[in-house]
Amino acid sequence: MMTTEAPSEFNHLETLSTTDLLAGMNQLDHTVPQTVARALPQIEQLVEATVARLSAGGRLFYIGAGTSGRLGVVDASECPPTFGVPAEMVVGIMAGGDGAIRVAVEGAEDDAEQAWRDLQTHHIGAGDVLVGIAASGRTPYVIGGLNAARAAGLATGCVVCNAGSAVAAAAEFPVEVVTGPEFLTGSTRLKAGSAQKMVLNMLTTATFIRLGYVKGNKMVDMKLSNIKLVERGERMLMDELGIGAAEAAQLLKQHGSVRAALTARL
Repeated sequence: MMTTEAPSEFNHLETLSTTDLLAGMNQLDHTVPQTVARALPQIEQLVEATVARLSAGGRLFYIGAGTSGRLGVVDASECPPTFGVPAEMVVGIMAGGDGAIRVAVEGAEDDAEQAWRDLQTHHIGAGDVLVGIAASGRTPYVIGGLNAARAAGLATGCVVCNAGSAVAAAAEFPVEVVTGPEFLTGSTRLKAGSAQKMVLNMLTTATFIRLGYVKGNKMVDMKLSNIKLVERGERMLMDELGIGAAEAAQLLKQHGSVRAALTARL
């Protein structure tokens, strides 16, 4: 049974006060970290597989539909500014194309052949990793993509929120975070979405730490794309080198990144 579709533990939601609605959602949200914790061994296996492929020059791809697909796009888009990696190193692909990020494309997730066609435009190959994201675990777009990728020799993983799903069966490294019934029955953008976001955060953060894109606990390869990040970079240099703000600003401007500035001084 798909527990993500099971009836909510709460009923008559339209009669509840705002206070009670928020308290109910918050009550269920507290269960999400514990659910993710139970999946840590599976997440570890997926991280290790991803590190191995990326360290050899491979890339990480996400496929999904709806909320699941959008979460993949978000995680992929945040890797370049956070870790300074090329945009093509982590790629999120939505069923229905980029337009579906903002406006739902009806029926796009039901085409089991389209994901592999979408992936082919990126010249995906056996050295890459494909992670399918599907709360239900039954999305044809994701199942078809994983099956084709696995047959082509890619490392395959998934993040699903039901046990024993077809998506998990298609993946070599499945991650199952069984979040249970939603506050609003079937609305997997709630607990399931939160759990998926947590897993994706873990996957890419742990992967790029393992690959050497972090020093200590600092994002030394982050892109200095705005004033806030430039100031953060200056503080990193001040902390690491024991220098003043003016010298840190000059070093960062001269070398263009925290890592380059540290390398020049250490």
